This record gives sequence, structure tokens and C-alpha cells, in this order.
Amino acid sequence: MKGLVIVIFVVAVWILAGQTAFTVDVTEQAIVLQFGQYVRTVQEPGLYFKTPFTQAVSKFDKRVLVSDALPGEYLELDKKRLVVDNVTRYRISDPLEFYKSVRTEIGGLARMQPIILAELRDELAMRPMSDIIGKEREVIMDKVASRVRMKVQPFGIEIVDVRIKRADLPKEVQGSVFGRMKAERERLGKQFRAEGEEAAAMIRAEADKQVTIIAAEGYERSQRLRGEGDAKATAIYAASFQQDPEFYGFLRTLEAYNSFLKERTTVVLSANSELFQFLKSPSSKSATKP
Repeated sequence: MKGLVIVIFVVAVWILAGQTAFTVDVTEQAIVLQFGQYVRTVQEPGLYFKTPFTQAVSKFDKRVLVSDALPGEYLELDKKRLVVDNVTRYRISDPLEFYKSVRTEIGGLARMQPIILAELRDELAMRPMSDIIGKEREVIMDKVASRVRMKVQPFGIEIVDVRIKRADLPKEVQGSVFGRMKAERERLGKQFRAEGEEAAAMIRAEADKQVTIIAAEGYERSQRLRGEGDAKATAIYAASFQQDPEFYGFLRTLEAYNSFLKERTTVVLSANSELFQFLKSPSSKSATKP
């Protein structure tokens, strides 16, 4: 009998302790209610106490939560359909307002998702596809997040950001769109190649022109220098000839001998030939004229 009393006492103490004390984890925040009426908010982790049986505790996640919406179709500025997959990060900033307006996280998502989709639809409808899939995506999502943030604030929800994970064309139109894109790229490629070939031809023509001009100028200069050299040489020869005509004649005759008298060469000359005179008598005074 005594043991039964002890067991009953322990169970009662355990139930009373469970109704009196509660803990809040570092990832949690809580509100204390008494008969459905708000009493206080607990946002710091630790052990807390409440009035047993009359007060209740509702806990909410304190961390940044993620809402990953299902892909949906949207119309952009040019009335083209886009399949957009968005993700939202948010946190419960005011547990009391959150509890009063939506009660649970599922209720919060039910209220928040239509607002996000509506704002996203309105913003994408004012933008061309190039902005949505290009550098303007960041600006678009910041605007959507700002407007959603204002609308869900009364629910005790703080929007951290809204982002597009993927923006793509519907599968049934991807083939035709990619075909047009390919044709457009091929057209641009041909245009660029034609422009490049035209520029290359102009460069080659200009280079050939410059080569011709340089070669002509070089030839003209070489001919002029050669003519000046020949004139100087002729003047030197003439001056030398005037100084000693006999020696000059003798020298030119020897040069003639050297040109046609090779090894084992037979020459038939008249005894009176002027060319034969230095072979017959080197001291002859009648030199052959050049």
C-alpha cells in the first residue's frame, strides 16, 4: 500500500512538473497562453515555468525557414510562357502575430505562397525574357521580395529573400525556340565571318599596295644610285684615260686577253692584228683602243 502511494506521488509530481516547467531550445521561440489569452513571449533558450493546467505553451522555429514552391508558368513582357521555380527564405519574427494570424507554419505557407506568386507574376509580366534570365534577375527578385515583405509583415513573418532557382521554356515550345535561336546564331556567325573576310581583303589589298609602293621606291632609288655610281665610275675611267692613254689601252688589252685566252685555247690572228701586237712585242707603242 505504501509503495502504491509512492508511485502515485511520483507520477503526480512528474505530471505537475511537466505542467509547470518547460524548456525553449536555441532554435525555438515560444508564447505562453492562459485560456487562449496571450501572457508572454519567450525568445531566449532556457528553462521556464508556467501556471500548471491553466497556461499552455506554443513553440515556433526561430531559424531561417525555406519554402520551395512548385514550378509554375508565367507570362513575360512579350507574352511568352516561362516555367519558373522559385524559393523563399523567411523567419518568424513575431510569434504572437504569427500565432494569431496563421497559427502554424503550414498556415503561414498557405497565406504567404499566394502573395509571392502574385507579386512574381506581376513583376515578370513587365520584363522581357532577357532580363529574367540575365543580369536583371537580381533586381527583379529584390523588388518582389520587398513587396512581399511588406504584405506578410502583419502575419509576423519576415522575408529574407525570394529567388528564382530555374527559369525555362515549356517543354512543348523548347524545340522551336531553340531552333530559332540556332538559326539566329548561324545568321550572326555568317555575318561576322563576311565582315571579317571583307576587312581581311581590305587589309591585304592595302598591304599589297604598300609593298608595291615600297618596291617601286626601292627600285627607283637603286637605279638612281646605280646610275650615279656608273657616272662616277665613267668619270674616274675618263680621268684615268686622260692621264695615260697608252697605259689604259695596254690594261684594257690585257683584260681582253684574260677574257678569251683560256687554258689550251687556240687563236688564229693576222700578223697585223692590233690585238696581236702585245703578244708579239709588249713594248709596242700602238696600244689597242678600248
